[in-house]
Amino acid sequence: MAKELGILIEKARKELSKLTGLATSSTVGVSKDEKGWNISIEMVEKRSIPDQMDILALYEVLLDEDGNLLNFERKSMRRRMDSMGKE
Repeated sequence: MAKELGILIEKARKELSKLTGLATSSTVGVSKDEKGWNISIEMVEKRSIPDQMDILALYEVLLDEDGNLLNFERKSMRRRMDSMGKE
């Protein structure tokens, strides 16, 4: 049974944080395909002072229709102050 999108996003954020030991920063994208729900989440890899120098990593998380985590992968890393343009 399909779940509400907000519930799926929250579950992805919690599961990814638990598996990586990292804090979530933001959810930056969601899409659905034949494999399931693809959710893009930025995680704080390294905190810095000032916080604009934090290192953020973009993770892609795949959930099935019931919200079970099937896969996750770190796609890229950036400093918080750097823009998130396509490469």
